[in-house]
Amino acid sequence: MSDILANIVAHKMKEVAERKQQVNAMELERMPLFKNACTSLTNNLLQPNTTGIIAEFKRQSPSKGIINNKASVYEVTHAYTQFGAAGISVLTDTTFFGGSLADLSIAVQQPIPVLRKEFIIDEFQILEAKAYGASVILLIAACLTPAMVISLATTAKGLGMEVLLELHDASELSHICPQIDMVGVNNRSLKSFEVTIDHSLQLKDSLPKEMLCIAESGIYDITTYHLLKKEGFDGFLMGEYFMKQESPAKAFETFSQQIKWDQNAN
Repeated sequence: MSDILANIVAHKMKEVAERKQQVNAMELERMPLFKNACTSLTNNLLQPNTTGIIAEFKRQSPSKGIINNKASVYEVTHAYTQFGAAGISVLTDTTFFGGSLADLSIAVQQPIPVLRKEFIIDEFQILEAKAYGASVILLIAACLTPAMVISLATTAKGLGMEVLLELHDASELSHICPQIDMVGVNNRSLKSFEVTIDHSLQLKDSLPKEMLCIAESGIYDITTYHLLKKEGFDGFLMGEYFMKQESPAKAFETFSQQIKWDQNAN
């Protein structure tokens, strides 16, 4: 585990312990959104002529600093929905990414599946995700053992949620299990924070053929999107490219229109 990831996980363990003192599992289960049926990201990604984009709302990151601290969660996620995103991803980590569960609660007002993007290490965080309306959770292999992935994914599935497992290299392939729905390959190294789509291209053939695969990070132009789609990726988690523009909503609209033009041309 890289130093930055180790710091994030150590902080997250303290944070979760504090949150458990503030609210218990029964209180989360009594929240209005907890009973809501989840919306399937898998089904959306399987639709013909979908953009396949899981569009992310992201304010900042440890590697990039502040990306966009002015954009409206509602305005951006509404545009993501309006212009064809398959799903929405929302960073809920506050200390390192500037996000919050409040951001998640705004995003889930949209009628498409929302992923809670978080460093999940405890099933309490999954209960939180469900209580705040998320339909999908992210599990990061680099901070979990294979046994923890099975346990956390089983909890999520029991709540009707879907699970995206994020890998960074071939050493983490053993984390893949039947309890997850999608496998993502993060093109950003957790050690150097350098981004290269070679991560996705090199790992693709090692991923289960029966499972949807998602390319994450490093997709900054339409050419890269089409290359990854041609290589067989079903989904594309993109946030930084849109969020760093003056208008993330307009940037997504333009990118989505380009995809549709290219689909129609073919």
